[in-house]
Parts: sequence; C-alpha cells; structure tokens
Amino acid sequence: MKILHTADWHVGKILKSHSRLDEQRAVLADLVRIADAEDVDVVIVAGDLFETSTPSPQAQGLVMSTLLALRGAGGAGGGRQVVALAGNHDNQELVDRVYRPVLGELGVHVIGRPKRPDRGGTITVSTRRGERATIAVLPFLSYRFAVRAAETVLHEAAEHALDYARQVEAIIRALSSGFTGDAVNIVTTHGTVLGGRRGGGEREVQTLLGYELPRTVFPAAAHYAALGHLHRYQEIDGPCPIVYSGSPLALDFGEEANEPVALVVTATPDSRAHVRAVPVAGGRPLRTLRGTLDGVIAGAEEAGDAFLRVILAERARAGLGELVREKLPNAIDVQLAEQFRPRRAGETRRSRLGRSPQELFADFLAEGNTGDERVTALFAELLDDLSADAGGRR
Repeated sequence: MKILHTADWHVGKILKSHSRLDEQRAVLADLVRIADAEDVDVVIVAGDLFETSTPSPQAQGLVMSTLLALRGAGGAGGGRQVVALAGNHDNQELVDRVYRPVLGELGVHVIGRPKRPDRGGTITVSTRRGERATIAVLPFLSYRFAVRAAETVLHEAAEHALDYARQVEAIIRALSSGFTGDAVNIVTTHGTVLGGRRGGGEREVQTLLGYELPRTVFPAAAHYAALGHLHRYQEIDGPCPIVYSGSPLALDFGEEANEPVALVVTATPDSRAHVRAVPVAGGRPLRTLRGTLDGVIAGAEEAGDAFLRVILAERARAGLGELVREKLPNAIDVQLAEQFRPRRAGETRRSRLGRSPQELFADFLAEGNTGDERVTALFAELLDDLSADAGGRR
C-alpha cells in the first residue's frame, strides 16, 4: 500500500500583506501530480488545511477542489481514499458541519472534532487493489477541550485532573483498539511530540505549555503515525514510525531553510513503513538579507525570485524603505537592525509593531512581575476560542 502524507497547507496565508494564493494553488496542484505519478492508494492530510478559522471563498474553493482531485484522480479501479483532519488553525465546526457531509458524499473523509471510533474516529478503508487500512483519526485537541473530547471518545466520565498527555494517550488507545494484523494500521493527528523540531511558523503556545506529547502515546501496533503541526519534515523514533511531513510551502521567514516535501509511505500488514520524501514545487523561496544597503543589493543577485526580508545595518533616514523596494522589487519586509532602530529619550518598551497579541500580553505580565506560563496559555486559548466563535457566527 502506498500512502501520500501531507499537512499544514495553511491556504489563505498572507505574508506581510502579500497574498500567496497563486503559490498555494501551484503547490497543491503539484501534490495532486505527485499522487498521480506515485500511484498512491491513500492520502492523509494531517491538519491545518486553512490559515484562519474564517477562510475566504477562494481559499475554501481551493482546498475542496484539491481534496476532490486527490480523491478522483485515482486511475483504473476507482478513486483514492482521502482522509483530512482539522488542525489548530482550522474551524472545527465548519469542517464538521459543512465539509464533512458534502465531501463525505463524494468519498472524502473529513473530520473536524474528535469522535468515537464508531462515529468516524476510526476509519476502515479498502483500496482499489483490495488492500485494507485502519486509520485512527484525532484532530487537534485544545487543552481546554481535552476532558470533553475524552468523555466523547471514551464514552465515560473523564477525570478532570487527568493531564493533557494522558487524555490524548487514552483517546488514541481507544481509536486504535480496532487495529488488526491483516490491515495497515495508521494513526494520524495534529500535535506536538516531545523532541520534535519546530519549523518556525507554528503557534508557539500550542507547541509548548502542556501540549507536548511523549512518543509512547502512539501504539506499537501502528505501522505509521502521520503527524501535522510542526512545519519541518522529520522522523521521530518511537514505538512505530512517527513522522511529520512539514508544510509543502515555507510559510514565513522563520521557515526559509525548510525543504517543502510530501511523503510517500509504503507499508504492508507485516512490514514496517518505509518513508520517502518527494520535493514539492510551486512555492517561491524566502530569504533574509542582512547588512548595509549596498551589501544587501549585491546579495540579492543570488536570491533569484525569492521573497526577501531585508534587515538593514543603516541609520534611519527618510525614504530608505522605498529605496530598498525600488532596488529590490521582491523585498516584502524591510526593517532596521535592532541597534539602528531609533528610540525616544527614556524609551524602554519594545515596539508593538508586528507583534502578536500573545507576545504583547506576555510583556504586559512581565512588566508587572506577574509572568506565569499558565496565564499565558489560558490567554492564547481564549484568543483561539474567540476566533472560532467569530468564524461560527459568520
């Protein structure tokens, strides 16, 4: 059985006010091309299909058409099996109430919130070659809703004192209870495993502060664990092969060194999965140039068509940003190096420009000597809940 594993599409992502929808369209088309060329049987999209909980009509249309293309371009013998789950950026209610029933009628398995094994949490599929796969699916589980999800999946009262990792482990154990020796057994989820290397663009609070999972949450009976959330391709040692596909497109300048790939996984019921990374084309690279104006202009010659972040070792002067953009049309972020940024007399606070609400709130706590990771985590959860509620109202 051949499986295509991808994740973290983040369709609708805007970089410094610059739309990347054309790149995302090209990248997702290349994923379909890879699925065709490799003649895969199953496709797993391990979360974060969208960048926000309120995706634009264009973003929604692109995701839905790509899922259908992955399903329908299956060659002789019928379409591929496609399984997609919600990540922390996705609106789980939208996925369950809109995409799940519509795409389900067309043979695409879409899961928004955690579900019991007999209600869609465990999916058994047969391929056009007559092979069988059992897939345990756990969408992103926020810390706040972990107890509720445990009660839903386990169908019994959960201990509210139970920590996040133990709840996730219990849920995965229930979802994988139907694994058998005559099928390819797969676990897919969207989360952070201890020891995983961050790609650079993840929501930091949801990769730390109690969200990290030990490798032992994945059962030895699984042939493969297909993960999303960390944007860098990596394999993690554990009871079974535990692998992040990474994002097929560098999402911000913290990810400029990441290699965009999709994973082609070969597995049989009696063998350990073999993973092969296939490069994904269509996205423009990102590059950071540092130095004087003359230096970065000279360095841009080697950057090709990359989008540029320019950090100037120059004193501020009128028209400097416009001059950089005139010389370097691909520069979408121009800033001064820290030591050259002007400050007012007596100013000690960091600029608010370009900083996230979580960073600003952490500074607020620090200034009052009340910094507490638990409070910071709760603040981030409330922000996510507000975003999801706003998406549901729209």
